[in-house]
Amino acid sequence: MRKDFLPFTRPELNDNDIAEVVSVLKSGWLTNGPKNAELEDKMCEYTDCRYAVALSSATAGMHLLLEAMNIGPGDEVITPALTWVSTANMIALSGATPVFADIDRNTMLVTPEAIEKCITERTKLIIPVHYTGVPVDIDAIQAIADKHRIPVVEDAAHALGTFYKGRHIGGKNTALYSFHAIKNITCGEGGILTTDDEELVKKIRMLKFHGLGVDAFDRENKGRSPQAEVIEPGYKCNLTDICAALLLSQLERIEEINSKRAKLAMLYRELLADVDGVDPLHDPKGYDFKHAWHLFVVRVTSDKIGRDSFMAKLKELNIGTGLHFRTIHLQKYYREKMGFKPGDLPDTEWNSDRICSLPLFPAMNADDVRDVVDAIKQVLANA
Repeated sequence: MRKDFLPFTRPELNDNDIAEVVSVLKSGWLTNGPKNAELEDKMCEYTDCRYAVALSSATAGMHLLLEAMNIGPGDEVITPALTWVSTANMIALSGATPVFADIDRNTMLVTPEAIEKCITERTKLIIPVHYTGVPVDIDAIQAIADKHRIPVVEDAAHALGTFYKGRHIGGKNTALYSFHAIKNITCGEGGILTTDDEELVKKIRMLKFHGLGVDAFDRENKGRSPQAEVIEPGYKCNLTDICAALLLSQLERIEEINSKRAKLAMLYRELLADVDGVDPLHDPKGYDFKHAWHLFVVRVTSDKIGRDSFMAKLKELNIGTGLHFRTIHLQKYYREKMGFKPGDLPDTEWNSDRICSLPLFPAMNADDVRDVVDAIKQVLANA
């Protein structure tokens, strides 16, 4: 057994990250300011989009998007149920109805076919999820959406550094990225919206800062105009410059960070290839992609031990794990208020009962991966 506890994840922070934050603290401009503007520019450059808006979280971005797109009571929004609860929560809070599409059992990605089955005359938006950092078949999904004249917003919370057919995901669509503490780059809490839609970005910028007619940081005036007026009631969802500085420093080395994660993931795949009782996610077929390796997920398929016990036994051996995620449609509110029930989404439910995220972060080394696999073998052997 390991002497020290190996956590499921640990942020990749270095001295330069800290120095950039200190620089902002010394500058006297702590909230939304020049570092936000720089971060937005750098994200546009990296993802090849026209506009970006830094936000306090990806959840805040989803809230603003639904409002900006006038989605509300009577509308339906299609998304997978095996994702973080914030998406469904924001849909429900808008007054719209989440419609959950099933996923592919092996890749855990929502499929174009499953999405098309869910489309009705009330469908106003499709939100596919690039789960774990693998892209969905976005061209095929976009073709279906275009046929039905429904917009697509990509949930890219896991997917900074994910490429599809040679281009960064979200580059030509509206997309939301997360910078929560466990993400590949992080500022603790934060998010960013990218889009090519000029009218949408204007609305998001207004809504994110009290509904004022200018952003919190006007690039021409280098500050907020005191004469700004409320165009319509808005919210407080801007990112601080402290957070933006931290993200800018990490964004410079996103390829290095993701490369380290990929090497660890490939070693996991090699060492787990002949281990009965756990099944790593499969790669999608039919298109080229580059994985961001936000998560390394396995399914516990042993008939001798369940997933929850498996995770508990690994913890006893000083191995931390995560669970991403319990399916939304069978959680209390969605069962009782919206009538979802077991059997609605067979492949989603099968995975939800079995998934487990193994430790994966750049500071790990090959011996750490071997420790995890050895512990898995021990747990399975003793089950």
